[in-house]
Amino acid sequence: MGNCQQCLIKKFNSFCSLEPDELDYLTQQKTEKIFKKGDIIIEEGNTLHGVYCVKNGICKLSKLNSNGKEQIIRFIKDGDVLGYRSVISDEPVALTVTALEDMNACYIPKKELFNLLENNPKFTFDLLKTACTDLKDANIHISSMGQKNVRQRLAETILFLKDIFDTQEDDYIDILLTREEIASIVGTATESAIRLLSELKREKIIELKGKSIKILNSPKLQQISEGL
Repeated sequence: MGNCQQCLIKKFNSFCSLEPDELDYLTQQKTEKIFKKGDIIIEEGNTLHGVYCVKNGICKLSKLNSNGKEQIIRFIKDGDVLGYRSVISDEPVALTVTALEDMNACYIPKKELFNLLENNPKFTFDLLKTACTDLKDANIHISSMGQKNVRQRLAETILFLKDIFDTQEDDYIDILLTREEIASIVGTATESAIRLLSELKREKIIELKGKSIKILNSPKLQQISEGL
């Protein structure tokens, strides 16, 4: 079992606020989990009894709309903590979390999380800041869905993916998504997403290679996302 004091991932989340003895305590209480691509980590409507700290891998948070179609809300990657809002509020999970690739995560029981929150004010404050940031991002997403057209939302999504996941050595964004998943993020039909991606390619704003996307003209893509 990995030692939390030696874990490099903790510097990306609220657990960096924990003291050495608290990290040692966490090492003894956590359970390391392995998920395969496609595994459902958390299912909408369930009650959680602990949180997951993602060590490596990417997963999507999604919700089914009234038509039974998946809407991808956001992505989780290395260092992110899954499920803390539902655990703290003691409410059922509002989203389904699915692994987009093989993942490793550490499961921390609710009792141990609450013990740390009660005894370390800085950890509590940092987790509160994370919740505020997540809420701000959710509000931006809702505003975008309501005020921007599909082409604008697609341009914004591509820029967002590059910002979150960065690029590989060949400058392609370091995440592979199906056209259906891209459409789900944007909130449109798959056919529309395919057509608009092709348009951006013809305009030499992006390059496509299978599921990979490379941005060729960031300023133009930014202008499109802003409706300019």
